[in-house]
Amino acid sequence: MKRLFAIRGATSCDNTKVSILKAVHELCDEIFVENKIKSEDMVSIQFTMTKDLTVLNAAAALRQGGPCIDCSKVALFVSQEAEIEGGMEKVIRVMVTTYLKKNAEVVNVYKNGTDRLRPDRKR
Repeated sequence: MKRLFAIRGATSCDNTKVSILKAVHELCDEIFVENKIKSEDMVSIQFTMTKDLTVLNAAAALRQGGPCIDCSKVALFVSQEAEIEGGMEKVIRVMVTTYLKKNAEVVNVYKNGTDRLRPDRKR
């Protein structure tokens, strides 16, 4: 039996196509592997990007190159992160909505210094 889960993550990168591609692929690959996600179980992937990341859309980055699973049939969406005074710059956040085993332990992934965004989380 499966149920719907939302898995969160974030990473930081430079405002270059290469850096955004690498950051998105590494973040999503780790989320997919750590949570044992299958392509056919994913519903959607939503990204936010801070306003200083302007050269490549995170969803387009995911579609380019090779994440560890096929995302070609997954609904993707990107929006600009809310601008908060003192907020971290050059950040991509993600929320993966997917079906997992009913008793799954979700692993949220924070990379490249973004773990400070969620001090309440161990990882």
